[in-house]
Amino acid sequence: MQQSRNVKDIKLNKLDKKITITFDNNKIYHYPAEYLRVYSPSAEVRGHSNQPPKLIYGRKHIGIMNIELVGNYAIKISFDDMHDSGIYSWELLYDLGENFDKYWDMYLKRLKQENKLRNP
Repeated sequence: MQQSRNVKDIKLNKLDKKITITFDNNKIYHYPAEYLRVYSPSAEVRGHSNQPPKLIYGRKHIGIMNIELVGNYAIKISFDDMHDSGIYSWELLYDLGENFDKYWDMYLKRLKQENKLRNP
């Protein structure tokens, strides 16, 4: 069973379009806005019940307008494409950080398979 993680620090860099999160084990992850948007935990992206996740594309230049704490366990991110549903728990963010290379590669392969682009 994975140990529950807590966040020590969150920094939003609007210019670089990324969030940097420091966890309680001092691991630091940098999350590009595009990555967070395409892996949003929202029902719109993840699908409802047995539906496969929706492929989000054309978001290479997406930015983050705001980050809002949700209790002491998650954040809600408002993107400049007006997507703001989905709660990013600390566990999800840790997983997205720890597995960035694998998940990003999966995303790029899926884009290619479905003949979609990162650019709008």
